[in-house]
Amino acid sequence: MKTLILSWVVALIASVYCGTSAAAVEALPRDLEIRLALSSLPQHLQEQATVYVLDPAKGFVVARRGSNGFHALVARTGDDAFRGSWPLTRYRDDILYPVSWDAAGAKAQLQVFLDAAALQAQGMPPDELKKLIQARFTSGYYQPPARAGVSYMLAPILRTYVDPDHTDQVATSNIPHVMHYAPNLTNEDVGGTLPTAEQFGYYSQHGRWPSSPDPFVILHGAHGYFIQFVGVAERDAINRQYADMLTQLCHIKSAWCLPE
Repeated sequence: MKTLILSWVVALIASVYCGTSAAAVEALPRDLEIRLALSSLPQHLQEQATVYVLDPAKGFVVARRGSNGFHALVARTGDDAFRGSWPLTRYRDDILYPVSWDAAGAKAQLQVFLDAAALQAQGMPPDELKKLIQARFTSGYYQPPARAGVSYMLAPILRTYVDPDHTDQVATSNIPHVMHYAPNLTNEDVGGTLPTAEQFGYYSQHGRWPSSPDPFVILHGAHGYFIQFVGVAERDAINRQYADMLTQLCHIKSAWCLPE
């Protein structure tokens, strides 16, 4: 009898623990999430791309299987949450960034996002999840892309960590860009120019760069990217195309309203 009671108590505690750990992230309306994920891609790649949606109780699930090798989702706890030495003390409910990968990235970079969402849904505490993902990066469990390739982040909205190698500050911004895989490359290798501390500070406060920055490497290491921002005219066209989607997101959460 005591064994049965103890088992019941343990099960009850586990169910509460899992529920509260994953509760920070709520599902988006399905059609909105699919459109937001696809907005990360160029228009001509959207129709045949594989799209994932987040089930907070399970992790990412395939909403539509595509045929062109590109995969897209809306990250809510992304790979940048596992950078640096700053502690991941909670799962934020305001992180939101659409991202997509070609076939090479889908076999490598994407897996981190799928694992993080699944483990979060299972109730793993955020500090433990960060330690686990970092250990997997260090051990080579997560391999870099096997070839050169591209990750698109052309969506009109991005809310995530500003400089995750050093701090947990977040900002909402309108910076459509393209990223090329740059495993173990530095800015010196590719002629990139890392924004200054003042530029990062301006970006964190205003959600935009004081001027269009030069290309630079982010998330340095085996899973690094070389980031290139689109021009002002292309950015404004993207904003017009998705104006209604941006309005809908802003109504859902004030943190998802683009800065004036």
